Amino acid sequence: MTGNFRKVVFFLLLVGVAVVGYQYMIKPANARLAESKTRVDEKLTQLAKFQEASNAAEDLSRQLEQLREAMEFFESKLPPKSQIHEVLEQVTVIAQKQGLKPKTIRTLGKKNNSGYIEQPLKMELEGDFGSFYSFLLQLEQLPRIMKIRELELDRHKEDNGVVTADFIVSIFFQNMNG
Repeated sequence: MTGNFRKVVFFLLLVGVAVVGYQYMIKPANARLAESKTRVDEKLTQLAKFQEASNAAEDLSRQLEQLREAMEFFESKLPPKSQIHEVLEQVTVIAQKQGLKPKTIRTLGKKNNSGYIEQPLKMELEGDFGSFYSFLLQLEQLPRIMKIRELELDRHKEDNGVVTADFIVSIFFQNMNG
């Protein structure tokens, strides 16, 4: 065996080891690496989705807490049903203090809603416009939720400045059943 022949055999043996090593070691390792990279990418995608869902859940929790606080605030403005007569008395006293003459005050049928009760009152008051305006301002200062609707003001032709106010004021109360 000559030196050149040995070198060629040795070279072929090295090339053969490299080819066999590539085929049986490097190529499968690259395939496993690509597979692992795909799984990691999928898991990162799922993690991003979970992060978005987590952020959305935190936002919803924050919004729920804000709604809970708003409900507590409005419920604090709704007296219990047992205080209906006290509120009616307050409205009547305010009207009398302003010098308004109640022509009629009568309760209408209450409306029972899921979280509250609406008790409408049909009122007809007579007095000067400034007194009626002051009456409305004082009603607004009461720590209750009220709504005035169907307001009609009629001016007396013979008495200057005197009006008859015909309106419905709704007073809202807690509905302990709903």
